[in-house]
Amino acid sequence: MRKDLQDLWSLAEPYVRDAGFDLIEVQYAREQRGMVLRLFIDRPGEGTNGVGGISVDDCERVSRDVSAALDVADKISQAYQLEVSSPGLDRPLRRERDFARFAGESARIRLTEGVEGRRNFTGTIRGAKDGRVEIACDGRSYELPIDDIVRANLIPDWEREFARKDDRGDAAGDSTVTGENHGALHE
Repeated sequence: MRKDLQDLWSLAEPYVRDAGFDLIEVQYAREQRGMVLRLFIDRPGEGTNGVGGISVDDCERVSRDVSAALDVADKISQAYQLEVSSPGLDRPLRRERDFARFAGESARIRLTEGVEGRRNFTGTIRGAKDGRVEIACDGRSYELPIDDIVRANLIPDWEREFARKDDRGDAAGDSTVTGENHGALHE
């Protein structure tokens, strides 16, 4: 993980945890509308279906707390937009425990350096341990170093989701709150 992302993760995680959630992912990048800091949160132990997951009120609470902490810490020197969101069906995977938790699920993984000359993998997560994730892909198994992963996301199982919708009569939605624009205090 990039140093700036690690710093933002370290700053935000205690506030997310104090609110009763897990910090799933931190993204900070330039988008069409400017710089965006995006935090993905979930309830501890929630699965891929979002049932009982994150509400808009949850996102607003975390956004307020993290926003205040970011303003005080003054870690970001330019204007940015803060977004707090549920992880959604294409949930990002970052840590070894995330990969272990979702063993048996389909995922897309992109590496920086790669393994055996390959950087992109799409397949079924077999498990994770000792800093590596095992993925079944193209008829074989690969062990990928978690430290080399640039991006990893679950691939939604649409048949399962539609079956859940039929059972519940609704769909599991994503929740997102976009906060105010923030800027450096010394601009």
